[in-house]
Amino acid sequence: MVEAHATPATPFFPLTGLHKYIAIFLVVLSWILVHKWSRLRKQKGPRSWPVVGATMEQLRNYHRMHDWLVEYLSKHRTVTVDMPFTSYTYIADPVNVEHVLKTNFTNYPKGDVYRSYMDVLLGDGIFNADGELWRKQRKTASFEFASKNLRDFSAIVGFGVEIGTLSPDLPENSFAQAFDAANIIVTLRFIDPLWRLKRFFHVGSEALLEQSIKLVDEFTYSVIRRRKAEIVEARASGKQEKLGEAGEESGGLGDDKSLRDVVLNFVIAGRDTTATTLSWFTYMAMTHPDVGEKLRRELCAFEAERAREEGVALVPVAGAGDDDDVAFAARVAQFASLLSYDSLGKLVYLHACVTETLRLYPAVPQDPKGILEDDVLPDGTKVRAGGMVTYVPYSMGRMEYNWGPDAASFRPERWINDDGAFRNASPFKFTAFQAGPRICLGKDSAYLQMKMALAILCRFYRFQLLEGHPVQYRMMTILSMAHGLKVRVSRAV
Repeated sequence: MVEAHATPATPFFPLTGLHKYIAIFLVVLSWILVHKWSRLRKQKGPRSWPVVGATMEQLRNYHRMHDWLVEYLSKHRTVTVDMPFTSYTYIADPVNVEHVLKTNFTNYPKGDVYRSYMDVLLGDGIFNADGELWRKQRKTASFEFASKNLRDFSAIVGFGVEIGTLSPDLPENSFAQAFDAANIIVTLRFIDPLWRLKRFFHVGSEALLEQSIKLVDEFTYSVIRRRKAEIVEARASGKQEKLGEAGEESGGLGDDKSLRDVVLNFVIAGRDTTATTLSWFTYMAMTHPDVGEKLRRELCAFEAERAREEGVALVPVAGAGDDDDVAFAARVAQFASLLSYDSLGKLVYLHACVTETLRLYPAVPQDPKGILEDDVLPDGTKVRAGGMVTYVPYSMGRMEYNWGPDAASFRPERWINDDGAFRNASPFKFTAFQAGPRICLGKDSAYLQMKMALAILCRFYRFQLLEGHPVQYRMMTILSMAHGLKVRVSRAV
């Protein structure tokens, strides 16, 4: 008789209570991680990690972020960078740029995220505004930048305040320093996930920002109050005030906060962008002596031709090192009188040199836009509502797929046709002045002012970079030189 032996049953412990929920959580987490890892392997851009995204790599490369982006965008025309609370999509392909700045313009406003970063500095100014508020300010500003005004006035008058930054002894200026500090800190907010926490506790960079804005506001509001008093006095005496006329065009002078925002937006638009471009131009001319010499020959020929047209005899100057300072100053003043809105148009090589400088060193190196609704860019990249898309003029100017194999070279000749005329490029390829509905209203004004200043400087002076002086940018909304530009200056007559 065979004795049967029962096989012991395998113990079974059902998942109940807390164990069940832990198991479900682990399964879901594993699926999310696998899905995210699969997506990230296909993602074009820096490596992204759970929670922190690409924050660490961005922080490590923050001091050279524009060149960091060049490295990625030279391989991939579109790059996605994940951050803890949002994601940035950087674009350098003109087709994508046109889609964002023109074709689907309404889907890419400045947006709430951008405004939250910049509001403390720009407020409701034109660079920070959307919708009807932006349209109203743009219409008002367009009167000031109309062609007729540019022909009638060789410079755009601001608020009549001289802060002395061009004095020979280079004095310290608290407003300029505070404004730059605020600009630097609000730019840092774009990659600093802790800035709101620092603002809440009034520590670190946010504490410095608060102090800087206080100084900026004190100066700005004092100017506004003084100018308002002057306008009231001028009206009472029957005198015309250009600022008053502009105010009436927009429905009155406005409250102090609105004027404060307008002033600070125009400080960035008029003071900072022009100043930084003049610095990079001078650096390019010094480091490319063949360009500097060709430019000087054009200016000398222009001077002789304009003198003949005007029937004036040029003041004789012995040459570089001449002790006759009075004669030299008279010759410079005489040359300046030959410059006008129309005559500057004859300086094609100068115009090409300024444009080439802006191609490689755009005053605004990055320009972020918000995303209202999910969209697909022309190259197939999907972008999600709530994120940001940033076109990158600094990178675009260095892309071989935009400008050819010599894209990184400073070559003004690329802007001149065989017949000697200036050759324009698509504003979606050369994006230094933006494009589409928000294209820069001050483009002609900026060219006019820079060409007038550079024509005089390059005609009568030579510049040599001070030995050992570092030339590099600092991270802020404009491409400012971190240490300024220190040069030796000598006469060139």
